[in-house]
Amino acid sequence: MYRHLYQIWNGGKSMVVKKVVSVWVILAGIVLLTGCYGGGYESVNDSNQKEGDAAESQSTLYLATTGEIPTLKTNGTMDGLSQTIIQNIFEGLYRIGKDDKPTEGIASGYETSENGKVFTFDLREDAQWSNGDSVTANDFIYAWKKALHPDTFSPHAYLMSPIKNASEIQNPDDVKYGKVDQLGVKALDKKTLEVTLENKVPYFIELLTNPVFYPQNKKFVEEQGEDYALEVENLVFNGPFTLKSWNHGQGWVLEKNKAYWDSKTVKTDEINYKVAKDTSTAVNLYESNTIDVANLSSEFVDVYKDNKEFATSVMSEVYFLRFNQKNKFLSNVKIRKALDMAWDKKQATEVILKNGSKPAHYLVPYNFTESSSGEDFREKYGNFNTTEVEKAQELFKQGMDELGVSKVSLELLSYDDGQRKSVAEYIKNQWEKNLPGLSITINQQPNKQKIALEEKLDYDVSHSGWRNDVKDPVEFLSLFLSDGPYNWQNFRNEKYDKLVKKAQTDFSDIEKRFKDLQEAERILIEEEAAISPMYQAGSAKLIKPYVKDFVAHSNNTYTYKWVKVKK
Repeated sequence: MYRHLYQIWNGGKSMVVKKVVSVWVILAGIVLLTGCYGGGYESVNDSNQKEGDAAESQSTLYLATTGEIPTLKTNGTMDGLSQTIIQNIFEGLYRIGKDDKPTEGIASGYETSENGKVFTFDLREDAQWSNGDSVTANDFIYAWKKALHPDTFSPHAYLMSPIKNASEIQNPDDVKYGKVDQLGVKALDKKTLEVTLENKVPYFIELLTNPVFYPQNKKFVEEQGEDYALEVENLVFNGPFTLKSWNHGQGWVLEKNKAYWDSKTVKTDEINYKVAKDTSTAVNLYESNTIDVANLSSEFVDVYKDNKEFATSVMSEVYFLRFNQKNKFLSNVKIRKALDMAWDKKQATEVILKNGSKPAHYLVPYNFTESSSGEDFREKYGNFNTTEVEKAQELFKQGMDELGVSKVSLELLSYDDGQRKSVAEYIKNQWEKNLPGLSITINQQPNKQKIALEEKLDYDVSHSGWRNDVKDPVEFLSLFLSDGPYNWQNFRNEKYDKLVKKAQTDFSDIEKRFKDLQEAERILIEEEAAISPMYQAGSAKLIKPYVKDFVAHSNNTYTYKWVKVKK
């Protein structure tokens, strides 16, 4: 990845400014994993369909999901569902396209300075909010400063670190802390935004596709006060869809946004979501033609794997177990390492998940990114702490001896959907069987409540996960910085912090940066056992053949701008 980008950004020898007509040209070298059903997934062919509710409307897509939307604030703590809805009802300067490459959103193009540090973005004249207000450069500046302000700080604000003074504004120990007016952004006029970076960053345009960089309508947001984004009436939209209705915990409906600048591309009138807690409910809805797409858990994969409507893919999303080091047992590295090595991850993916997921003894996925010399990130270290039950038992006994205990009791916090319930039960059984003296209780929670418990560190072990925003190992590794917003396990390692923080902003030596991040991952897993990697997520789905251009991104989010429902 870095090789391609570094060459591109140093092109144009004698030009002071380079006009970029299309981001496709600039980022042609970025190779991202993508899923357009029937493209990135195994092909989905036509077959005879029953007549039913979902088939009645060619302009409505019916979907099911397992729980409530945690937040619709672009500066909030978001999971994959939140990000999916947000990137369909809002839009930034750029959005992720069908093939996972950045494509123009509110920006129609940009200019860069010769040193690659100053970007000047042209905003579309016809870009407007659903209330008729024009989308302006100041809408972006307002939202970005809000994401960095201590009172409204976004857990995704670290993505802004390349912008001049952004790192200092986030650092409580810096004299610039909280001084958002010093952020390197400027409105040259209503429709022209200038952004100055600290250093040249190869993937800055890619970063801009993340919701933390989306605009906010200042007047509207401030009128809503604390109620902003809590209900439909507390929202204003600038994306392909608006939120028509939101029945919390039961479902919601997205409606085509007629005020959207590219509304002619949007071919589906509504996206209708139903909440279905378990897979069997979703499959029944699919079979009765009530929904058009159904996620499958392991017990249904064998049933449908030969069906023409069956599709699978592997995501750049990795699940792992967090170890809360505030717990006296988990503060012991030998006990953490024993837990990581005492369960069979391959069996979990092949017997329980069966959806294309791959066992993970790592955090940064295979085939995710490579060095400038073409080396895959995983090539140096491969897997850490592979399953070795006897060694795990030795470590566990040593850890208990060091703590002066003969028994360890832990609570495993997990999701309340069917498939991940099975994973939690499997881990409990493996640990209790392989580590004498250990007892596990399972606490299953809806996703929103689970996240809240993790944020408060009100758990022992948690089934968690992460998907990438950009194709860079630092995206995964920055999660565990001592002062990071997602350090939900009280992990501290000075060398790790130094390596990752340098990589967030310093691109002067790409090869050294690559090796530093490999070393950071080794410290995190092999040396500290701060987490127990579980699996690189796969996805198995049933998709009606009349659903076309259903775009699934490699980070397990979805864009409905291009979807068509055609019988």
